[in-house]
Amino acid sequence: MKKIINQPKDVVNEMLDGIVYMHDHLVERLDGLEVIVRKADKKGKVGLISGGGSGHEPSHAGFVGQGMLSAAVCGAVFTSPTPDQILEAIKASDEGAGVFMVIKNYSGDVMNFEMAQELAEMEGIDVASVVVDDDIAVENSLYTQGQRGVAGTILVHKILGYAAEAGQSLDEIKSLADNLVPHIKTIGLALSGATVPEVGKPGFVLAEDEFEYGVGIHGEPGYRKEKLQPSLELAKELTTKLLDAFDSKAGDKFALLINGLGSTPLMEEYIFANDVANLLKEKGVEVVFKKIGDYMTSLDMAGLSLTLMKVADDAWLDALEAPVVTPAW
Repeated sequence: MKKIINQPKDVVNEMLDGIVYMHDHLVERLDGLEVIVRKADKKGKVGLISGGGSGHEPSHAGFVGQGMLSAAVCGAVFTSPTPDQILEAIKASDEGAGVFMVIKNYSGDVMNFEMAQELAEMEGIDVASVVVDDDIAVENSLYTQGQRGVAGTILVHKILGYAAEAGQSLDEIKSLADNLVPHIKTIGLALSGATVPEVGKPGFVLAEDEFEYGVGIHGEPGYRKEKLQPSLELAKELTTKLLDAFDSKAGDKFALLINGLGSTPLMEEYIFANDVANLLKEKGVEVVFKKIGDYMTSLDMAGLSLTLMKVADDAWLDALEAPVVTPAW
């Protein structure tokens, strides 16, 4: 294992201190906790939090700031944060109008965030939530009942963050989230596994000429292994599955997110993007918003994911395009 770290047991703590040092004009860390909160002035609006296991950087701490998340809770690598950590994030994010939680669909995350919600409500804080399950690759994977929550979660942060910044109520944001999440779908592929620092070896190994469709962001199994193919063939598989899942037709409007999983060069992401663009054009669908880069990674996994969000409401596009002040958007 080759990594630029000190002691494997210290990686999350030292990473969070590094985030705060580099972005101290935007965020700070709650004392003694793996929680990053924004420094923006509180304005009596709904707070927005998210989080999960570390190893997916810049998710979620990189999206803390004005216009997006109020706080992010960072568990150990690939491990759900604890209810007491989440409770402190809720309390720090409460401005008097309640707190909304964006939860990725992993069993530990769902259980612990829901426990924290109950604890917060006992302290008089109104809390609501949504569970993001955008990964269409597989259902009922290692850590999940139903579909996993992956890179599409970032679009949820952006749109709900805009709603909170605009002063929408907790009930309004809950309604928006419940309507939004079914319109976001993601699928990915991996060329190599991720190495958790305290484990010291990849979670899975693929042959030199092999890749796997549908691998999860914690290394959960996908749905098919094949010999490596040109980017165009990979793009055809992922694009077709997503458009079929939407039952899309010519004229549909989509937001597009191409997300690197940690070790994929931007050169390759852009080549893949060019192939996706041509395929979507052939299908007659319109891409009204585009984003590319590493937004929800899997440590050093090589691979990428493709997310499409059907723009069923023009206000969602306004939210995606609105400026924010965060470390990573």
